[in-house]
Amino acid sequence: MSLASPDPGLPVIPEIAIGPHSLGGDEPVFFLGPCVIESEGFLRETARKIKEIADAAGARFVFKASYDKANRSSAKSFRGMPCREGCELLADVGREIGVPTTTDIHSPEEAAIAGEFIDVLQIPAFLCRQTDLIEAAAKTGRVINVKKGQFLAPWDVKNIAEKLIAFGNLNFFFTERGVSFGYNNLVADMRSLYWMRELGYRVVFDATHSVQRPGGLGDSSGGDGKLAPVLARAAIATGCDGIFMETHPNPAEALSDGPNQVPLDRLGAVLARLRKIHAVIHEEF
Repeated sequence: MSLASPDPGLPVIPEIAIGPHSLGGDEPVFFLGPCVIESEGFLRETARKIKEIADAAGARFVFKASYDKANRSSAKSFRGMPCREGCELLADVGREIGVPTTTDIHSPEEAAIAGEFIDVLQIPAFLCRQTDLIEAAAKTGRVINVKKGQFLAPWDVKNIAEKLIAFGNLNFFFTERGVSFGYNNLVADMRSLYWMRELGYRVVFDATHSVQRPGGLGDSSGGDGKLAPVLARAAIATGCDGIFMETHPNPAEALSDGPNQVPLDRLGAVLARLRKIHAVIHEEF
């Protein structure tokens, strides 16, 4: 049975099918995986472990990883691999563990390639207003996840939604990942989740990038990874449809965004708690 909005003041929004999952259905959808494809062996092993953990916690998830980190702080930073190679690998891993996949894209050309293989195409926050990229992603027919830019107010996503609709794609949602607050810091405003849902859109909360400190380590970004589960709990209680959360077997050795990733050995407990909060919020009174 599909659940109504957790708040009677919010509109009823159609669910979005992502493979066997339903964003906005009875269960939250989690977007889980490492920040970047560090190697094929790493990706496959990490995916299998996440699948075991998610199954044990009863969590529905989409596997995520970036093939290319195109907006690293430094030219010396690890990037990843070419688009087609990365998307083919990610899709193969998704088939192996039996879950949908997502990755971020950076150009219309990459959108066309990723659209051949990936279930959910992610528009990065820094590129969320790039019309050519949005059009190319929309025309793949895939589900689109737009990360709300750190420079946008919640109601500004309406213009992005209208672009997607104009380009013929109604299967999209927005992800909140914090707003810029001074230098090297982000703040997650839980009101944003409510206001975007009030506009009539499905909304996901990015727990790990919301605790990022962009450029905070000089030539790389810092972060407060221990706060990611804390903010995720608040977001679920606010009534979002899913949680985006990067995880790594050893964040201290991660090749990208290690400081804000959740250690893999803590993931199961985090998922179980978030599912419990979601169930309480959606109880019928």
